[in-house]
Amino acid sequence: MSMHSSLKGAAKIRTKRNVLKRFERIEVLKKDGKWQDGDRAHGLPKTKSED
Repeated sequence: MSMHSSLKGAAKIRTKRNVLKRFERIEVLKKDGKWQDGDRAHGLPKTKSED
């Protein structure tokens, strides 16, 4: 019996995500120099994923 295609390992499914998590967005903003320590983490500007 073969394994169902939806049960593949997480490493094989690696697709490009359109939405970044908050900590990922902060990392992108830090690289661009648009984030400083003490800034609020709510209402962040939109960022593009780096993939």
